[in-house]
Amino acid sequence: MEQQQDSGYDSTKKSIDETADTIEQEAKRTANEFKEGWNQVTHTQENKKILAGILAIVIGSLGIHKFILGYTQEGIIQIVITIVTCGIGGIIPLIEGIIYLTKSDEEFYQTYQVGKRGWF
Repeated sequence: MEQQQDSGYDSTKKSIDETADTIEQEAKRTANEFKEGWNQVTHTQENKKILAGILAIVIGSLGIHKFILGYTQEGIIQIVITIVTCGIGGIIPLIEGIIYLTKSDEEFYQTYQVGKRGWF
């Protein structure tokens, strides 16, 4: 009788272990699929790079390139600098636009999207 209970326990334990292994493998597969999808989404930052760079060069004194990158505070500061310096502060976004466009896509993404570096 006791041996029969032990074999039932062993088969149940084995079944649970197999199920846990299956779930673990499925979770890893799903995590990898999510990671691949995330990489595809995040590597489309080239459009933001080009858009921010061109806007910085053309109408950078309005700080629009900062708002595009998600830097609201820096955008407002850029507008104030432009107003206080009577437009001379517009040289800053010109330089930033050139820097944006000369960086590689990965470098731009790591610096301005991940690192959240607001200036230069």
